[in-house]
Amino acid sequence: MGEKNTDELEKVLQSTHIKNFDAYCKENTGCLIDGDFTVYMKNIFSEKKLTQQLVFLRADVPERYGYKLLSGEKRTRQRDVILRICYAAEMSLAQTQRALKKYEMPELYAKLPRDALLMIIFNEHPGDIIEVNEILKEHGMEPLRTSGLQN
Repeated sequence: MGEKNTDELEKVLQSTHIKNFDAYCKENTGCLIDGDFTVYMKNIFSEKKLTQQLVFLRADVPERYGYKLLSGEKRTRQRDVILRICYAAEMSLAQTQRALKKYEMPELYAKLPRDALLMIIFNEHPGDIIEVNEILKEHGMEPLRTSGLQN
């Protein structure tokens, strides 16, 4: 079952009684905004049977830093770091957009050329982070920055 949009959820709520609220939340857990970035990402990793260590390795994000980001101990203002983690976790574009939103970062925006290319990359998953950066460079775009390059 795919994610329901807001209109679909509102239709379900029209016939949902208060006593069935918990069941509604359980049935639609993937569609609700409730929950934080950490819980969301850990659920994705678990669903895909990926370890945090493997994701950080694939993302080329230092392991200690990655753990601190996921635990909430550290925050980053670099959306590229979150994008690297999402890509390394084999997340879809929709899952990535939700992760960005949960991290309180701007979602990828189709009117921005670099974001548009990243959206295509998330849809196609052409290879690893190195290949993603090569594609970005080929199109005259900045590669996904690592945690070491702070702005």
